Amino acid sequence: MKKIVFSLYLATTMALGVTDSFAQKGKPLYTFPVGVQAYTYRASFPKDVIATLDTIKALGITEMEGGAPKGFTEAEFKKACDARGIKIPATGMGYEQIVKEPMEAVQKAKALGASFVMVAWIPHQKGNFSLENAKKAVEDFNRVGKTLKENGITFCYHNHGYEFQPYQDGTLYDYIVKNTNPEYVSFEMDILWTQHGGGDPVALLKKYGSRYKLMHLKDLKKGIKGDLTGGTPPENDVTLGDGQVNIPEILRLAKKAGVKHYFIEDESNKEYEQMPKSIAYLKSLKQ
Repeated sequence: MKKIVFSLYLATTMALGVTDSFAQKGKPLYTFPVGVQAYTYRASFPKDVIATLDTIKALGITEMEGGAPKGFTEAEFKKACDARGIKIPATGMGYEQIVKEPMEAVQKAKALGASFVMVAWIPHQKGNFSLENAKKAVEDFNRVGKTLKENGITFCYHNHGYEFQPYQDGTLYDYIVKNTNPEYVSFEMDILWTQHGGGDPVALLKKYGSRYKLMHLKDLKKGIKGDLTGGTPPENDVTLGDGQVNIPEILRLAKKAGVKHYFIEDESNKEYEQMPKSIAYLKSLKQ
């Protein structure tokens, strides 16, 4: 793992140098801390948590969305991250778990130093997300979100693409946003899954603006036509800027909407190759 960390450092330096040489002049578009979703390193954390955190630090990442890995308590994991200058502003929890034990989510978030708890999947029959599923989620989210807010934590729902099932003059995603209480329920936009599900990240940011508090940065391979399954092969997750998602415009609108935390989530099997390039791409963008 140490060799990997050093290789990543060299790769990042080279990628930044190459990208900067072609960057347009002007002020940086991306001005927030570079964050990562812990799922990016799902293959590495089980092998060596500390070496993986060193890898993340070597990339210049200072924020992470995630929870304590196996073998670590939340307090122990926070201490290891703190020692490397990595904050954990957001963590995740499963739908069934948070509905059953919302205070457990509060306790875990506070132990990690997180201000946000997100849920990334609503249980449903694959490819057939229904109005009944959406109605139940709205009811549960409003209740759970109220409990979290009363305890100083913001609840966010992270879309996965299947929510863009047509409904009335919009989609079931619109139904969820419109029927959840803005006081208790916020959103994390995953820009790849939005695009893959047939949604328009730019249009949604214009439409719902301040409802978005968090964002997953990822790109969908050009030529890939999405669907409503909420899934796509790992090879369709490409380096930021190499795919079909309009990342510069999304970042402009997200900043305007007030999104403060951005997490690169690389679901490919080439995260060690792609992460340095994705970070370099973000830093190359100009206003």
